Amino acid sequence: MHWIALRWSLDADAPDAQPLPTPEALGWWALQYTPHVAWQDEALMLEVSACERLWGGRLQMMRVLLGANPIPDARMLGAQGATSLIALARLRLFSRNEERPKNMPDGLPLDTLSAAHAHLDLLERLGCRTWGDVAALPRGGLTRRFGAGLREALDMAWGLRPESHTWLTLPDVFEQKLELPALAETAPELMWSANRLLTTLQFWLRARQRGARALELQWTLDLKRFNGVNLPPYQQVTVRTAEPTQDMAHLRRLLSEKLALTALAAPVSWLKLRTLETDPWAGASTSFLPEDNRKGDKLHEMVERLSVRLGAQQVLVPSAQADHRPERKQAWRPALQKDKVPEKVRKEARAAASQPDASYPPWLLPEPLLLDMDGERPCYRGPLSKLIGPQRVEAGWWGDKDDGGQPAMRDYYVAESPEAGLVWIFRERPATRFSSGEVRWYLQGFYA
Repeated sequence: MHWIALRWSLDADAPDAQPLPTPEALGWWALQYTPHVAWQDEALMLEVSACERLWGGRLQMMRVLLGANPIPDARMLGAQGATSLIALARLRLFSRNEERPKNMPDGLPLDTLSAAHAHLDLLERLGCRTWGDVAALPRGGLTRRFGAGLREALDMAWGLRPESHTWLTLPDVFEQKLELPALAETAPELMWSANRLLTTLQFWLRARQRGARALELQWTLDLKRFNGVNLPPYQQVTVRTAEPTQDMAHLRRLLSEKLALTALAAPVSWLKLRTLETDPWAGASTSFLPEDNRKGDKLHEMVERLSVRLGAQQVLVPSAQADHRPERKQAWRPALQKDKVPEKVRKEARAAASQPDASYPPWLLPEPLLLDMDGERPCYRGPLSKLIGPQRVEAGWWGDKDDGGQPAMRDYYVAESPEAGLVWIFRERPATRFSSGEVRWYLQGFYA
C-alpha cells in the first residue's frame, strides 16, 4: 500500500481569503484521483497504490495533487508513506520544517504518533523518544501499561496489522447546509456564503461526472413574525440551465441575478443548496479550427442570464409544431421552459424542417397581418407586385375555435414591396358555404 497525506492551512496575512471548504467537500475533491479517501486526525488520507500508475507514478501524482490545489488562498502540504501513520507523521514533520529521519519508521519522533499523545510524558521519562524506542519495549508490558491502542498503532505502522478506515462515499443527490457568520439583511449578501456551497457543488459534480441542470438555493429566516405578520420558515430561488454545466462562474452569475431581484422577508441565518436536476457529463468538446473556438459567453448562457434578468416570459424561443398551416408551424415558449411537445411530434417537425420549401420565408409573423387594398392590389409600404405564385394551401379542414370553425384555404404569393423588399402574402380562398364575397390579403412573412 502507499498513502498520501494532505493538509491545508490559511495564510494569516490574507484576512480576505475565502474560508476552507468543509472536510466532506475536500474529500469529494480527492475522490477524482482515487476511490480510497478517508480523514485521519487533521489530514486527508489517499490510498493510491492501485491508481498511481495512471497518474505517471508516485512523484508525478504528488505534483498533480499539489498543482490542482482546490483552495488557491490556502497553503497545501503533502507527504507520502508506506502506511497511513507514516504518511501522517511525515506530514507533521514537514509542517514543522523538520527533516525526516534516515531510518523509517524507527526514527520518527514519538509526538508524531497520535496513539502516543496521551502517554508522552511517561514515555519520555522511560527514555523513549522515537517510534522504535517504544516498539522495542516488551509487548505484554506495553499493552498492560498503556493499553492495546498504542501497540496496535505500532503494528499498523510496521505493516504487521491491517489498517481499518471509514472510506468517504458520494451521496446520490447534492444537498449541503451552511450557517452564516452573521445575519444577512439583503439577498445579495447571501452570495459570499453561497460561493462556498458552489465550490462544494463543483467537487461533487466532478466526482460524480455529472452536470447541473437545476439548483435550488434556500435560506432560513431568523424571525417567525415581522410587523405582526407570520413569516414562512424559509425562502428559496431556483436556477435552471438549458444544458448540463460544471461552470461555477456561470451558475454564480445566474444566482447573483436572481438574488438581486429578491427581497428578504427577514434576516437570514442558514443557507442550503441542493440539486434538482443533473445529467451525465460528457465533457468539453474542442476543435482545432480557430473559428470554432470563439471567445466569450456561449449562446445558451447569455439566454439564461437574460431570462433571469428580464423575466422568463420576456425571452422566448421557437418550438416546432406538426401543422401544415404556416402560422401553426411554430409556437413561442420561454427559453428556460422544457418543450412539452411529444417526442414523436418533435421528430416529425424536425424532419419537415430539414427539407423546407424554397419559397418559404425565413421569418414568419406570429399572426398574419391584414393588408390594405388599392383597388384590387394589396399594399404594404407601397403597392405589392406579385412575383411567384399562386401556391395553394388547403389545411385544417376540421377547423377549430380560433378559426371560427373554418378551414384554411389560401393562395400564397412571393411579392415585392417598394420599401420592405420581398414578402410572403396570401389571399383567402374561403369555401362557398363560408364565403362573404370580400377578398382579403394578408402578410405572412419576410425574406432576408
